[in-house]
Amino acid sequence: MDNYLLLKMIHILCAVVVAGTGAGIAFFMFMASRSSNVAAIALTARHVVMADWIFTTPAVVVQLVTGVLLMLRLEYSFSSTWFYLVIALYLFIGACWVPVVLIQYRLKALADASLINGVLEPGLKKLMRWWTALGVPAFAAILVVFWLMVFKPFAVV
Repeated sequence: MDNYLLLKMIHILCAVVVAGTGAGIAFFMFMASRSSNVAAIALTARHVVMADWIFTTPAVVVQLVTGVLLMLRLEYSFSSTWFYLVIALYLFIGACWVPVVLIQYRLKALADASLINGVLEPGLKKLMRWWTALGVPAFAAILVVFWLMVFKPFAVV
């Protein structure tokens, strides 16, 4: 049995999960932060951390594995310009995402402390700015990867 279509389907679904979860997390975390509602920020931060572990992390890993398997199946070159761009963007997204995850843990801790104190911790807003500053270019890079996957503007062999 040829597994190409199954691999392609899994690869696409993981791309949808990464992009969709990223956009959803960003929207809800950003809106909760803007509200300055300590309880909303704490609950949202807790859910954001959980969503990254349940959805984003497995999708990112499966995305890499299915991508490599698809390249082997389609006999795409691992030394093509297209692949170099895709892998560079994948690494760039990861380089943004890892600090974002660490910031999310810190935001969660600050939000929990704010709940106890009843006052928004001062470092929370600054961390949110860093979180956003890393998230925006990472999400833009995801969109570029989508473009590269669909249009393949460079040779793949």
